[in-house]
Amino acid sequence: MGVTMQVDWLIVGAGFTGAVLAERIASQLKQKVLIVEQRDHVGGNAYDYYDEQGVLVHQYGPHIFHTNAKHVWDYLGQFTQWRSYYHHVLGVVDGKQVPVPFNLNSLYALFPPHYAAKLEQALLNEYGFNVKVPILKIRESANNPDLKFLADYIYQNVFHHYTLKQWNLTPEELAPSVTARVPIYISRDDRYFQDTYQGLPKHGYTNLFRNLLNHPNIKVLLNTNQAEIEGEVKYKRLIYTGAIDDYFQHIHGELPYRSLRFNFIHHPDEHYQTVGTVNYPNEYHYTRVTEFKHLTGQRCFGTTYIEEYPQAYIRGENIPYYPIPKDEYRQLYKKYEEEAQKLNGKVLFAGRLADYQYYNMDQAVARALSLFEKNICTA
Repeated sequence: MGVTMQVDWLIVGAGFTGAVLAERIASQLKQKVLIVEQRDHVGGNAYDYYDEQGVLVHQYGPHIFHTNAKHVWDYLGQFTQWRSYYHHVLGVVDGKQVPVPFNLNSLYALFPPHYAAKLEQALLNEYGFNVKVPILKIRESANNPDLKFLADYIYQNVFHHYTLKQWNLTPEELAPSVTARVPIYISRDDRYFQDTYQGLPKHGYTNLFRNLLNHPNIKVLLNTNQAEIEGEVKYKRLIYTGAIDDYFQHIHGELPYRSLRFNFIHHPDEHYQTVGTVNYPNEYHYTRVTEFKHLTGQRCFGTTYIEEYPQAYIRGENIPYYPIPKDEYRQLYKKYEEEAQKLNGKVLFAGRLADYQYYNMDQAVARALSLFEKNICTA
């Protein structure tokens, strides 16, 4: 860079957390922000692009925006038009594609009609309608033998092997918060999410990020990590959205993650599958297949879909996607959190990697907006 640059804020990472904080600081406080991003694009894992066949694809797996937070939806709506979209997922169980999460329609897809009706009535009698009941809760507490059978069936055919593939751990080895997310949904609602607001940016996530960062007070350096600009950029405060153990040079050991490998396949037909995502809990090495044209509504020749292969995270070789939800790793994270507190607010840590917390996109945006209001505006 040669000449020393002076900014008010340095932000490490151009994903949702970093981009939203940059936009707020630049537009509301009229302060100068430099974002450094080690990848060659903005948008973090939400980055999308047009492939060689002209299909808009998500490089790091499917991203469907969903939220109950009106302020988050409206905030991002300043930078994009929304395409309304309800995501549907089918899981392959005993050779049949059935709605996931498992619901009343799934019963009738898998079992003889009279037995499906009996199971439906048992669920309604025990728990009522339009409620989500964690599968492990039914396994542990159900007195009705039919419900016990159902819970064991779903556990073995939908939950157990998918969890092994995804985490390389059994469900019992994970934190209870994970198993609580796998319910039987006593409803006819086949949508994967039930949030009030659901959709995708009409012109893609990358376009949304470009609009977020299109401000004269914001500069972005791609293909750059923080160490490369030390001494060349002067800044008053730092926001770090990378892995917190990286920042502290792993003094307490590495925080573990799961990673993913993606296989993109182009198909000459109009569509490859009937819904956006099909899960394969038992067969194959991949966990799911997502076809992007269902998500984006794009019309073009042919289609592109993606196979998703979970794998171990190896620092420097692949991308950390999922913090592993085990209590012992939260305890390790807390040691780094204590190190962060010693910095007395000179460095703000936020985001999925910095908080060692899996966030949906709306949660990352809400976290950034809250941090701005509570810690930055008032500073």
